Amino acid sequence: MDNTDELLFKFKEHLSALNRSPATIEAYTEHAGHFLKSITGNDIRQITTRMIEDYIAGLYDYRTIEGKPYKTATICLKVRSIKRLFEFLEKANIIFVDPAEFITEPRQEKGRIKATLTSKEARKILDQPNLGTLPGIRDRAILEVFYSTGIRLNELCALSIYDADLAGSMLRINKGKGSKDRVVPLGKHAVKFLREYITKVRPKLTKKNRTCRHLFVNRYGGTISDQLASIMIRRYVRAAKFKKQVTAHTFRHTFASVLIKNGADIRAVQKMMGHSDLKTTQGYLRFLGIDIKAVHKKTHPRERDRIKQETARPKIERIKPPYERK
Repeated sequence: MDNTDELLFKFKEHLSALNRSPATIEAYTEHAGHFLKSITGNDIRQITTRMIEDYIAGLYDYRTIEGKPYKTATICLKVRSIKRLFEFLEKANIIFVDPAEFITEPRQEKGRIKATLTSKEARKILDQPNLGTLPGIRDRAILEVFYSTGIRLNELCALSIYDADLAGSMLRINKGKGSKDRVVPLGKHAVKFLREYITKVRPKLTKKNRTCRHLFVNRYGGTISDQLASIMIRRYVRAAKFKKQVTAHTFRHTFASVLIKNGADIRAVQKMMGHSDLKTTQGYLRFLGIDIKAVHKKTHPRERDRIKQETARPKIERIKPPYERK
């Protein structure tokens, strides 16, 4: 029988073949590995549904070093990893029956969209980078792209120099969340600072690393990391003297909220955000407190027909019941 390391290696290869994102592969493999190590001594074919349920029950009792329990989202991810593992094992004929088939993820409360930025707050943060320095121009370009496109942090760091179409004012995002590609418009300010960065700043930063093809680079000409980009945002938020927590995702929420609030089609917003499920995008309607009935009344052509109230009301009293008709 394959040992734990061999099973995890095969599982990882399986996920790669399915074109899962590197982050998903890493998370699923790690959590599946924790589960397998917790049942050391048991043949993988002898694992029962009850054993998996007992493991999941233990997750609720677990406490981190800080004494905090796992969040529901974390437990869901662990359960999902176990289910994907056993689905693979069954397909690979390593096991004959999937013991995790009827195990479901814990029910999560509908996620609340965190605070967004006002246009004044966003402009204040955008104005913080020192445009008299190379890193300052790069950082301004990054902030403008975040605000203009609603791009995710890891998606921005993965952009290549071929993804920015400045002439067409478009940005291509390859293998975003769920390994999906999409194209989003670039606003005029984002185009302006990207052009400045690409033509005058990036060539100097990559002087010693001409082989780098990533759009945004660090001072050594290497790929800018998620951590560095996050630290950069926090630095400018502090410089703007904001007490609220602002991250790359805050710009993402702001982007979607502004579009929907100004009347953008929700399907178009869904495509730009890269949401696989429209319900995720609809969460912004609840967050913004948009009255769907009021929108329907204002926009539907039948609601805008100018007719007298009495003519719109059917004459119910004139309609006789069947038993009164001759």
